[in-house]
Amino acid sequence: MNIDPDRFLSDLHHLRSFGATGPGVVRRAFSPPDIAAREWLVDQINAAGLAPHVDPAGNVFGLAGGRSLLIGSHSDTQPEGGWLDGALGVIAGLEIARASAGVGGPPISFVSFQDEEGRFGALTGSDVWSGTVSMAEADQYADRDGVRFGTARQGLAHLMAEEFVDPARFSGFLEMHIEQGPVLDMAGEAVGVVTSIVGSRQLQVTLKGQQNHAGTTPMAMRRDAFQGAAEVAVRLRGRMANVVTPESVWTIGNMRVHPGASSIVPGLAEFPLQWRDRDGDRLDRMEDVIRAVLDEVAEETGLEVTARQMRADLVPVAMDAGMQAALSKAAEVHAAGRWRSMPSGALHDASNVSRLMPVGMLFVPSIGGISHDFAENTAEGDLVTGLTVLAEAAERLAR
Repeated sequence: MNIDPDRFLSDLHHLRSFGATGPGVVRRAFSPPDIAAREWLVDQINAAGLAPHVDPAGNVFGLAGGRSLLIGSHSDTQPEGGWLDGALGVIAGLEIARASAGVGGPPISFVSFQDEEGRFGALTGSDVWSGTVSMAEADQYADRDGVRFGTARQGLAHLMAEEFVDPARFSGFLEMHIEQGPVLDMAGEAVGVVTSIVGSRQLQVTLKGQQNHAGTTPMAMRRDAFQGAAEVAVRLRGRMANVVTPESVWTIGNMRVHPGASSIVPGLAEFPLQWRDRDGDRLDRMEDVIRAVLDEVAEETGLEVTARQMRADLVPVAMDAGMQAALSKAAEVHAAGRWRSMPSGALHDASNVSRLMPVGMLFVPSIGGISHDFAENTAEGDLVTGLTVLAEAAERLAR
């Protein structure tokens, strides 16, 4: 298999042009830049001699004949996204599948999953393909502007097939990704072989109080929804202390306060509360703390507090031992002394695909540990090293 690093980097930079914003990219699922990027991917699939297949969820496959190894990731971005997050794994998959097809090598296919970054639900495309949620359920997911997934996906209808690709045609799945953390960069290492992916849960929390005049309503008489939300955030930090480890995380990533005026006591506050850990039992204990805090705040403030599960729970996932072994052997050949085994604290489509087949993941460094930001970057030498390691492992596994 003769991979072409220059072609790989050129395609990676070309994908960057769809939605380019300064040094970063804004390419939300089913936005015009995303649709244009998926049309371009279909053109590359045809040029490589693979068979394009765009399924009803918007996942784009480049299929080799017969049973094959699948490589890929996602090509949509965060609202302010870096240029490599997900895109790296898609273009690496394209390059390896194209290189193998070009020399009559083992059959390798690639995929770009849709809406991994959560405009509608997070991991939505692989959720649907893996059977975690139905197409009908996903169609009801809505973004922050109220646009539904079922409406948005019609923008790609001109390329969509009516059926989904049968997962049974794939022997396994490999995903290469930037680390999105500082470990490899700080250690001066080139690649990381992923051992496991964290589990994740998320609630949509709503606090309802009494909207009122900010100048005439005494503090002691207020039912201020935002103050209740702030109390939840503060209490969680203290109450989690005896439950979590340094690797446990929980996040309130955005807050909506209604009606959002400086002279009005807010009557409603809404926020998503997400928590992640590698241990399923600890996720349970963290949830117990969260629900207890919400109940306490409701009782003490008189606010109406509700919590709705946002999506199906993602359980912690161990990577396949055979996949890890193949990636480790290739890393020792191409990055001897400059690689490590490591867990992933970020979620990836591989979590869902693991329900269907063996999965493995490879990381490359993120400069400064920065991701989900326009400043996200990786040295081109590390990108090529990652591609080389992935290609060797893929050839071993595909055979």
